[in-house]
Amino acid sequence: MAIEIKNLTYNYPNSHKALDNICLHIKKKRKTAILGKNGSGKSTLLYHINGMNLPEEGSVKVLDVEVNKKNLKSIQRNVGYIFDYPDYQLFSTSAYKDIEFGLDNYGYSQAEKTRIIQRMSKKLDVEDLMDRPPFHLSLGQKKKIALAGILVLEPEVLLCDEPFSGLDTSSLDFFKDLLDQWKDEGKTIVFSTHDVDLTYEWADDVIILREGKVIKQGTVEEVFLDEEIYKNTDLQKPYLYRLFKDHEVLPRSIDEAVEIQKNMKIVEDWK
Repeated sequence: MAIEIKNLTYNYPNSHKALDNICLHIKKKRKTAILGKNGSGKSTLLYHINGMNLPEEGSVKVLDVEVNKKNLKSIQRNVGYIFDYPDYQLFSTSAYKDIEFGLDNYGYSQAEKTRIIQRMSKKLDVEDLMDRPPFHLSLGQKKKIALAGILVLEPEVLLCDEPFSGLDTSSLDFFKDLLDQWKDEGKTIVFSTHDVDLTYEWADDVIILREGKVIKQGTVEEVFLDEEIYKNTDLQKPYLYRLFKDHEVLPRSIDEAVEIQKNMKIVEDWK
């Protein structure tokens, strides 16, 4: 397992229970969505996986290493975190310096830093942004720079808090493709979202979080094809599931849906 959480409980300073006896496991080399409404505890849960918050009760293990003060540097090297708002992690005078900051913390030589940043900026198509101040960039550009600053460290686990919010279609497709490549290289991706349709299309596994509690966990099929989950929660059915639930094949994307419709038309024409 990439992540194992047992009996994790966390209270905000005002005594509001943000996480309530969370028990879950997240598999390696998968894209796992933490799905829930605002205030359900998604970000707080991610903070505990990265070590920004430490458990008050219960335990969190990442790659068999317990998240605690002693292991914090190792955890945060292996567990990258992308905030929902990139302005939270961009603070330098240039995009290059923001990307360089993480490498500075781990003692890379200047030659190594230059080589790594050049490679990553090319991969994310941000080479022409390196000298620009981050606050002059668009939201999509800022997210690319923030992501580059994490990926240069090559973490085994990448946590993304609402990674696709505010992106246009082109930027959304770019980030999905990039993260798919990262997963194909053997990395584990965990992302929080309230977007049911995106989760249904893109995730491998799903954790439904509600008021700080895990309601259900499993593969996309195990979660979204379970009619009981819709009776017992306010979870909305994915659009494609509603459209095709009476068909033999359930598409997970618009492209798959179009292909099914084409095949159905061919069969009708043949009859």
